Amino acid sequence: MSAVLNSLNSPFNQFDSVDSISSFACLFYIPDKFVQNRADLKVIRKNFDQAMVTRTIDLRSDTVTKPTETMRLAMAKADVDDDVLIYDPTARQLETEMARITGKEAALFVPSGTMGNLISVLVHCEIRGSEVILGNNSHIHIYENGGISTIGGVHPRPVKNNVDGTIDIDLIKSAIRNPDFEICYPKSRLICLENSHANSGGRCLSVEYTDQVGELAKKHGLKLHIDGARIFNASLALSVPVDRLLQAADSASVCLSKGLGAPVGSVIVGTKSFIARARILRKTLGGGMRQVGILCAAALVALQENVQKLVIDHKNAKALAEGLNKIKGLSVDVASVETNIVYFEILKGSHITALKLGKIMGDHGILLMPDSSSRVRIVIHHQVSASDVQYTLQCIKQAMAGVTEANGGN
Repeated sequence: MSAVLNSLNSPFNQFDSVDSISSFACLFYIPDKFVQNRADLKVIRKNFDQAMVTRTIDLRSDTVTKPTETMRLAMAKADVDDDVLIYDPTARQLETEMARITGKEAALFVPSGTMGNLISVLVHCEIRGSEVILGNNSHIHIYENGGISTIGGVHPRPVKNNVDGTIDIDLIKSAIRNPDFEICYPKSRLICLENSHANSGGRCLSVEYTDQVGELAKKHGLKLHIDGARIFNASLALSVPVDRLLQAADSASVCLSKGLGAPVGSVIVGTKSFIARARILRKTLGGGMRQVGILCAAALVALQENVQKLVIDHKNAKALAEGLNKIKGLSVDVASVETNIVYFEILKGSHITALKLGKIMGDHGILLMPDSSSRVRIVIHHQVSASDVQYTLQCIKQAMAGVTEANGGN
């Protein structure tokens, strides 16, 4: 382990005197009273090396969270029945609560956000060959296997996302097909937005913007669906209740297994008639599960315990962004970090790729997700502490400094 630390120009190597031990202790949150001399330092280093072998800080996504002990206990004690037959009481409890929170008439638990978005699009676009207007950088368009096309026969009409995740209202308006020329055009039936917007770094769509899109949709007889995988993040960042953010939407999907930390599942919300049709489609797609209350019990705990923790996630993400931006060779648009997602760029001439940096960090128990050869994505969640953030910054700083030294200081 010492060799690994040394290869990173480890901070341990900086402490050659008793006077500098207190700086080391502060860096790793060790009270001064426990560090009196170099013998103490050796003991601390030995214990730290042993801890480092098993320590993992997973920053790849907020989907990697593990169920808490409270969740596991709730799952073990969950009151369950057959959910396909609409008998599972814990599933009903979760769906009722999510309908209340989102301000919609009804809700439906589904295995994943991808299925939730797919079902929502298919309910709104029952006729094959219908068209949905959505962002070219949206999750539905990029990361959901083209399911709306391959399974639903729905035609996507991608429109350019702005850097903040919005789509210009005029561009949406111009993308709506002229119904008088249906002999050639597909029929525009749906607009999809995403809040917060993952590929834009977790940026939030304002309630004013969403209302504008909703008004445009109604004016032209279209429906509005919001991919609200991280809508709770957006709600807390904007200080706007979830139901108000979704007021203009005819339907929405909300992920339970991202920032909220539940192990599995999403919920889709809408009118009672929308959910009735969604329930049938869920069964068609293989998403109807039996004693699903075991999963819903964990989600109920997540709603009770983890929503307010998102504020801490946002604070830690901002601290991480500010720290990364101070490291030579890296660049972060700190102002764009509104929730729990941070993207950072490795500047040209830094002599390291995102993949290589990820490998170095992985050797030290820090898991990152390279987004390109020079771009890295980090996502904070409730199982990443402020201490984890500071340790991550220290390791990245040492890695970048080591690369610079290896290339002659250039």
